[in-house]
Amino acid sequence: MKKLITALVVGVVSLNAFAGGNVASGEALAKKYSCAACHGADYNKPVDPSYPKLAGQHADYLAHALVAYKRGDGANGRNNAIMGGIVKALSDQDIVDLAAYLGSLPSTMATGHR
Repeated sequence: MKKLITALVVGVVSLNAFAGGNVASGEALAKKYSCAACHGADYNKPVDPSYPKLAGQHADYLAHALVAYKRGDGANGRNNAIMGGIVKALSDQDIVDLAAYLGSLPSTMATGHR
């Protein structure tokens, strides 16, 4: 039980870290790792329809997805060799910064609400 409580507390602290992030650093990382090669120049038009749009996604969602790719265990459907290889090199701060940058971009996603 103590391990479960510790894991939950650590998880909450980790998720709170996603709230911040350096947008400029994230932009530099997106360029360094050529994210646009697959997700499109504006991160709204991926080169393959199975790739997600990244622009305007919630930063905490993006960070969670990147962490799942980094774990590489297929958790939450995040088991892609290309993404796994890229995110292995990212620090926790890099992930937060990249998520902040991508989340700050204008999006073409529609929610279905009018």
